[in-house]
Amino acid sequence: MRIADVLHSKSLRDVITISPEAGVRELLAVLSEHNIGAVVVSTDGTSLDGIVSERDVVRRLHSDGTVINNVVSAIMTTEVSTCSPDDGLDEVLAVMTERRFRHIPVADGEQVVGIVSIGDLVKHKIDQLQFERDQLDNYVHQS
Repeated sequence: MRIADVLHSKSLRDVITISPEAGVRELLAVLSEHNIGAVVVSTDGTSLDGIVSERDVVRRLHSDGTVINNVVSAIMTTEVSTCSPDDGLDEVLAVMTERRFRHIPVADGEQVVGIVSIGDLVKHKIDQLQFERDQLDNYVHQS
């Protein structure tokens, strides 16, 4: 199973991006509007300048309480791990678990082509296991 398969099955296939100069209030509106937990930060809508998540907002709010008055570039993560559409699901799950993050942008060269959450990957893995279980059950009952 590849990351491309997960992207194909997602209901929200567009990559939601936000400018580094956007305000945190705008970020919160985007997260709420799209019911997502992280947004790719991009100056042109396709490149990867960073990623910003609900966690970034909460951590900044806790540390100084002024997060709402900031711009996205002040709270975003700039060293971003990415994966490729050809990467394996289990490999990406392992990286996300080990490095303790919930969202990973999918890049094809320099262009961001998607973003997957650990929830997307777990759902896809469970669906795959249920399919295999059903196939085995059918095989056993047909014999």
